[in-house]
Amino acid sequence: MLAALLPTHAGPGLPTAPLSGSRWLTAWSFEPVPVLTIALSALVYLWGVQRLRAAGTAWSVGRTVSFVVGGLGSALIATCSALGTYDEVLISVHMVQHMILAMITPVFLALGAPVTLALRTLPARPRGWLLALVHSRVAAVLTFPVVAGALFIVNPFVLYFSGLYELTLQHDWLHQLVHLHFVAVGLLWYTPLIGVDPLPRRQSYPLRMIAAFLTLPFHAFMGVAIMSMTTLIAGDWYTAQDRAWGPSPLTDQHTAGGILWSSGDLVGLVVFTALFRQWVRASQREARREDRRLDRLEAEEAARAARAARFAGAADQQPR
Repeated sequence: MLAALLPTHAGPGLPTAPLSGSRWLTAWSFEPVPVLTIALSALVYLWGVQRLRAAGTAWSVGRTVSFVVGGLGSALIATCSALGTYDEVLISVHMVQHMILAMITPVFLALGAPVTLALRTLPARPRGWLLALVHSRVAAVLTFPVVAGALFIVNPFVLYFSGLYELTLQHDWLHQLVHLHFVAVGLLWYTPLIGVDPLPRRQSYPLRMIAAFLTLPFHAFMGVAIMSMTTLIAGDWYTAQDRAWGPSPLTDQHTAGGILWSSGDLVGLVVFTALFRQWVRASQREARREDRRLDRLEAEEAARAARAARFAGAADQQPR
């Protein structure tokens, strides 16, 4: 019913050359929607950094590199390189693209602290709107680890085990929207986990570690399920291509399941490790703050004792 109401994406425009050898490096296709979105995001972010520097305020180079190179750069590779060119031809290629947009791009975007940058550079009224959004009840619910983690886990199950995935292949605007959806859901999950932007409520590191650990197995479960399937996901789409090169659609689907299984655990463990390092650094910073506080209290106590000694000495020297 829904498919009949949507404009159909034409299949004949798909690439027919085999994806092998140098094609992995040269088969780029610069579609306007992702290119303009990524370019505009980079320009706005760099404009904010330049405005801060012009005002004499420092901004971490690491955050800039993380957002522009790691975040937006990985999104460009996922949507415009051979991964974007062949993502509708091979589900294994799509799966690599999916993992980049859902698990790599959001990590680097979150570490780039775009909300913090916006709060430091926007005029008063837009900054007030952004602060109201950041501290709203909706933001508090969506960034709560249980809710964000559930969305992150359920998202691929709904996409691949329903008719939605085939619709994204048939309709280009929906295909582009799903790419944005991957990044958005990833940001909802990784921002409260390892991000540095302000949130309505920041969970403790032990709770974040537990949440990260609990999500590790689910991509593996789904990957194994796809590897075990004997029916095709979006079978009508892939069989209609009648591809004369590469693996069969079912073999390619099993490869996609293996990619989901292995890369999900790998990226999850990397994030788990990064979160543990953040926890250690936060503990070290807290220890240094406590040391400074104790040193300050000790100095104040010594000063009070010295003043008391001086007053006592002055009192003894008064004529009786």
